[in-house]
Amino acid sequence: MVEAVDIVTISWDTFLSKYYKEQVEEAVLSGSKSLRIDYQDIDEFNPQAAEELINRPERALAGLGDALAEIAGKPIHPRVHNPPNLIPIRSIRAEHLGKLIAIEGLVKKATEVRPKITQGAFRCALCDAVFMVPQNDVAFKEPASCPECQRRGPFRLLRNDSRYIDVQKIEVQESPEGLRGGEQPQSITVFLEDDLAGLGLPGDRTMVDGVLQSIQRRYGTAKSREFNIYIDANEFVTEEHEFEELEVAPEEIETIRSLSQDKSIYQKMISSIAPTIYGMAEEKEALALQLFGGLSKPMPDGTKIRGDIHMLTVGDPGTAKSQLLRYIGNIAPRGIYTAGMGSSAAGLTATAVKDEFGEGRWTLEAGALVLGDGGIVCVDEIDKMRNEDRSAMHEAMEQQTVSVAKAGITATLQARCALLAAANPKYGRFDPYVPIAEQINLAPTLLSRFDLIFLIKDIPERETDTLMADHILSEHYLGEMEKYQGMDVEGKYTEELESVQKALRPAIEPDLLRKYIAYARRTVFPVMGKEARETLRDYYVNLRSRAEGGNAPIPITPRQLEAFVRLSEASARVRLSNEITREDAERAIGIVEYCMRGIAVDTETGLWDMDLIMTGTSFTQRDRINKIKSIIRDLTPEHPDGALHEDIMKRAAETNIPKEKVDDILRKLVQVGDLYQPRSERYKLSMEY
Repeated sequence: MVEAVDIVTISWDTFLSKYYKEQVEEAVLSGSKSLRIDYQDIDEFNPQAAEELINRPERALAGLGDALAEIAGKPIHPRVHNPPNLIPIRSIRAEHLGKLIAIEGLVKKATEVRPKITQGAFRCALCDAVFMVPQNDVAFKEPASCPECQRRGPFRLLRNDSRYIDVQKIEVQESPEGLRGGEQPQSITVFLEDDLAGLGLPGDRTMVDGVLQSIQRRYGTAKSREFNIYIDANEFVTEEHEFEELEVAPEEIETIRSLSQDKSIYQKMISSIAPTIYGMAEEKEALALQLFGGLSKPMPDGTKIRGDIHMLTVGDPGTAKSQLLRYIGNIAPRGIYTAGMGSSAAGLTATAVKDEFGEGRWTLEAGALVLGDGGIVCVDEIDKMRNEDRSAMHEAMEQQTVSVAKAGITATLQARCALLAAANPKYGRFDPYVPIAEQINLAPTLLSRFDLIFLIKDIPERETDTLMADHILSEHYLGEMEKYQGMDVEGKYTEELESVQKALRPAIEPDLLRKYIAYARRTVFPVMGKEARETLRDYYVNLRSRAEGGNAPIPITPRQLEAFVRLSEASARVRLSNEITREDAERAIGIVEYCMRGIAVDTETGLWDMDLIMTGTSFTQRDRINKIKSIIRDLTPEHPDGALHEDIMKRAAETNIPKEKVDDILRKLVQVGDLYQPRSERYKLSMEY
């Protein structure tokens, strides 16, 4: 009986001639260093060879490589893809050591590409002989003796005559969609060699096939009984598809399609978003649309229009903002949660660092916005971050890329994710007597990139407080009674418990909702109907017409029109509809109007003014500032030492500017440097100093 290993050794050249003759010729002509071989072809040709490849991959791949080199006339790497044993990273065990396995995940870190010696050329200092020493181990191998004079050295390494290949070290982390809520992702180190080196970029979703290897740990000079594991990659494939990893069974697809036809589907979506949080129907509806998202559109000139919806909630303490963010981070098919208090620019975007992973070399490491590519990144307490850290988010929010240029590493990483952020008012709690724009402690350049900004105020009101108190107490009651496993305790609780459970139970179970969202984003690409286009166009033009002539604030900008489109697309996806209808457009308009009434209304005129968010200064305030500057400019020739405060107040009163506003404007202009005070109670324009 012939052993399996002998069959494998004899069969590789026959296998290549039968299945890959043309591909080998193409690889030779193109100068390729690798040939992709489908595992299923090996299994069809010789099941024993396929089994040998899984259980003894190093020996099988060496035989396959030798056969390939003989046919091609030069060394070519056999890259086997689609092996049957796809192993989750957290399920890798000792039984997999030395076997060919496949893993999927995100590239978290990547080192620079560096040469690795494979054949060391040595010169004997005694007889001047030159010979090669194969370098197959982890540690560098010195020659034991000279093959010519048989002496033990000394030997000198001839660096220029030695042979090298490129090598890159990456860290692959579990994808967030495969985790249950709150689980920490696990990771594994992967080595990419030769033509695979340089393919790994942080944030890429990848499938790696390779041999699981181990290396012994050390504690000083002592060897440990424990071993670290890594994968010596045989094949590395970057996956471009989105949400494919979240499997949806045929029966679940039927349930999803049936739900999409329900006339109350939007209300069910609202009641399925954080049901333990009372009220906030408009915010929850917007969150549901954010989960489904709009369409990313490539343009003929190479640019892209983002489809992800960015959303910010600013609220008083105790309004469940953090709880809402955590719920969305857990329910989103690709959700990442982070707190601004412990986040830096590098942690959110990407950076080049020197650390142990790179063994002292520069390592490119992906942050939350890059790892959340294709999903939702929830950033709590964004107002607690430093300004320079927040400014790093501008590119990721609009261009949806992260650019890194540091220590000779220049890279552009993808960050195609939606951002959900939460913040507290600047002074801890909203002040009804201070303009809203002054109470949001974020730069206007960052605020303008959010499609939706919600204000959540904690205002005492007897009826609302009663309903909220009942809701909160019911939650605690349910938690207490769950300890009894729903039993009829003392014969009087079962009926009431069922009533509370029904009120707090989500209309769509979280697991099904995750799959509903993934299925919709994967299969539904709605197109805007004529009625929807006309509805959005007319609404936009009619609002803008109020500002014609420059005598009124600009109520809306093209950025809000794009938000209408994204929300309309998401609304159609909720129904699994490929057409955006008038109702979808009106739903988007209603949500944006709700936000605008909270953040973009000038309290003095009652008009919408987008400048409050875009620049931080209202049209009325800007007009008053220009009038005050004009008054000072007119008074300066009469008063070379500066315009008197009393004269400024008199002139301002003639233009109907309130006294307290004049003092406030003068103080701010001095703070920003537009005015200065040469003497007490006197003001001059800085440009005339």
